Amino acid sequence: MAEGMIRAAGAVVWRGDEDDPEIALVHRPKYGDWSLPKGKLDHGEHVIAAALREVREETGLRVVLGRALPPVHYMHGGRLKRVDYWLARALDGRATFDGDEIDDEIDDVAWLPVEEACRRLTYTWDRGLLRAVGAAPLVTTPLILVRHAPAGSRQQWRGDDDLRPLDDRGRAQAEVLATVLEGYRPAVLVSSHSTRCVQTIAPYAERHGLEVRTEKALSESGYDPRQAERIVRELLAASEPAVLCGHGEILAELLVMAVAALRGGRTADHTLAKGAFAVLHRAGDRAVSLERYTT
Repeated sequence: MAEGMIRAAGAVVWRGDEDDPEIALVHRPKYGDWSLPKGKLDHGEHVIAAALREVREETGLRVVLGRALPPVHYMHGGRLKRVDYWLARALDGRATFDGDEIDDEIDDVAWLPVEEACRRLTYTWDRGLLRAVGAAPLVTTPLILVRHAPAGSRQQWRGDDDLRPLDDRGRAQAEVLATVLEGYRPAVLVSSHSTRCVQTIAPYAERHGLEVRTEKALSESGYDPRQAERIVRELLAASEPAVLCGHGEILAELLVMAVAALRGGRTADHTLAKGAFAVLHRAGDRAVSLERYTT
């Protein structure tokens, strides 16, 4: 990140028919503008968590995230500002403005077809984002591959390595991950049976009353490439959002397997840091995008 850069996040929120969607725009009386819902990150806040929060605060909507859109950069108050955006499908797209449920900075929310929304938007960069919306399918299904969070030193751990738990930093990252995963709403959770992997996605599972399915074939002690590929293909065939949590080198192989199983899939770098995750969006058997994030 450049020194002094302002970070913000938001979404292109849509509802209705994928072939003829309506886009949510917000009006800010302070600036007299129509824009896409967005806002600055709170200190220490994950960029995805910020996007979800800002959409909720400015529109009152619950959304499920799709693929990331190109980030926008512009000067604001003499400083460079970067805004990260995602496609986001409204789960409860209301037709009328309800000022009691949204931020005081917003005095109207309008749902407009794409072309009309382009004309209504005040800023050139927002109109550019809407033009990028049609570049790939609006509806995609994510497979989220998570590398377990930090779990202390392998050399200092005296017990069975499969039982090595997350350390303080790892537990903190797992809580961040729980908030971020809510944007994708995965209901299928699969993990190496190692404690550190299960603990990485446990906070999300507990918040939503979900079970974590454990697989020894995904662990360092019992890795089985054939079984691992079967699990990956099973998750891709299920056509619902899913999480797969595992170990560094093994997870890199699983990511390669997942991308290779889809038409048009390719990746030059498949490594992830501890606590990081990749989101592989697909439409049917076609890879749409591959995104990487840290926690």
